[in-house]
Amino acid sequence: MNGMAKPGYPPRGLLIVLSGPAGVGKDTLIDQWQMVAPNVRRLVTYTTRPQARTERHGLDYYFVTEEEFKAMIAEGAFLEYAEVHGNWYGTPLQKMEELRDAGRDVVLRIDVQGAMQVRERYPEAILIFVAPPSLEELEKRLRKRGRDDEEAIQLRLQNAREEMEYIPQYDYLIVNDDLNRALETLRCILIAERHRVNRLRMSAVVTAQSA
Repeated sequence: MNGMAKPGYPPRGLLIVLSGPAGVGKDTLIDQWQMVAPNVRRLVTYTTRPQARTERHGLDYYFVTEEEFKAMIAEGAFLEYAEVHGNWYGTPLQKMEELRDAGRDVVLRIDVQGAMQVRERYPEAILIFVAPPSLEELEKRLRKRGRDDEEAIQLRLQNAREEMEYIPQYDYLIVNDDLNRALETLRCILIAERHRVNRLRMSAVVTAQSA
C-alpha cells in the first residue's frame, strides 16, 4: 500500500507531519491551511488526556480512557502512538489509509516521537517542524493562552528545547513569526512535493497500469 495509488483511483495523497512545541500555533496553521488547500485533511488523533472545556470530541481529539487506548494498541489500530506530558496520543491507521487512497493529503499534528515512528514506517512522509521565533516569544504565547500553571509552563518550555533538537531530522522548518508567511510556506511546500520527480514517475506508472 505504501506510496502507490490503486489503478483507477485518484493519485495517492501525501502524508504530512506537522510537529512543534506546545503554543507555537500548529492548530491555527492547520485550520487556516485547510481553507486555502481544501484537499488537505487533518487526521484527528486519540488521547487519554482530560478534555478541555473548549474542545470537542471527534473534532479536536477522540478522548478515550487509558484502558481503551491500550486495547487499541493491542489491536494494531495506531499508525504511531506516544506518551507526552503523562498522557497517551495515537494516530488512527485505517482512517489515514482511507483518506490517502481517496487522493486526500493527510496532515498529522504529532510530537517528535510520533514523527520519527511515521518516518520509519512511511519513508515518503513529509516532515515539517514549526518553531517559535524564540523561546522567549513561546513563553509569552503560553502565558497568554492561560491554560497552564507555572509548573506546566516551565515543563513545556523544557520540552520545547528538547523537541527543537530534532529539527535536523525534519524535511522543512517553518518559523511561525507571521501567520500569513507561514501559510504561504506551507502552500509552497505542498506544491513542491507534488512536483517531485519520483512522485511524478510513480503517477505515470499508475496511469499506465490503469490504462
